[in-house]
Order: sequence, then C-alpha cells, then structure tokens
Amino acid sequence: MRRFGEPVLPGQTYRTRPGAYAVIREGGDVLVTEQAEPQPELQLPGGGIDPGESPLPALHRECLEETGWRIRVLRRLGAFQRYTYMPEYDLWARKICHVYLARPVLRLGDPQEPGHRALWMPVAAAAALLANPGDRHFVARS
Repeated sequence: MRRFGEPVLPGQTYRTRPGAYAVIREGGDVLVTEQAEPQPELQLPGGGIDPGESPLPALHRECLEETGWRIRVLRRLGAFQRYTYMPEYDLWARKICHVYLARPVLRLGDPQEPGHRALWMPVAAAAALLANPGDRHFVARS
C-alpha cells in the first residue's frame, strides 16, 4: 500500500487506525473540512472507523458530522497509509485511509463536529491546499 507523509520513526510504536474519507465532488468543486484544532488545516471529510463498524457507515457518519451533508458514495478510489502523531488522542498512529468518490445529496445543516467548517473550493485549489499529501493525491486524480 502506498505511503504518504512523514517517514516512520525508528523505534516508535504505532497503533493501526483505519479510516474512511470522501472526495465529495460537485462539478469542478470539492467539499473539504477546515479543522481548527490542534492547528488549522484543510482535510478531506472523514475519519476513524469505530470497532465493529464498516467503512461505508463510518464514512457517512463522519461526513455528516464534519460537513453537515448527506452523501452518495459512487466508488472506492483507493487507499493509502501514513504514519503520524495524533495530538487530540495522544497517539502515534499508522493510519490506513480508505478513500471514496462521493456526491453531495442533502445539506442538513452546519457541521456537528466542534471546530469544523465545511468549505466548497475548486478541485485544483483543494489539491494544493489540503494538509495531507495522500488527500491531495486523491483529489488531484478524482
């Protein structure tokens, strides 16, 4: 599986953390989430898959929480891994990121997740501004 981001730190123990993320396209735009903490950054909507949860229900849950939108998943785009420190969990993680192409269906309101703001932006801008190189890769190829 392709790896993006920081190199693996020798001697560091990482916990595997699977997640599901969406490239939500509408015409030439993509819906991203701006997360304020621990530092402001743009991300693909999505997040961790809870124990006993499958990727698609997790994706629908996370997208609604982070953007306020219900989505329709079109297809799986692929997966990548990245090794990172997650300060909000005080966790060194090997993130396995499953990425899906989706369309917006219905906006139900503002994001439910504290510190998140949903933004529509041109695909090219998102491909340049997303904080995670794996996210940028999949947006640029969507």
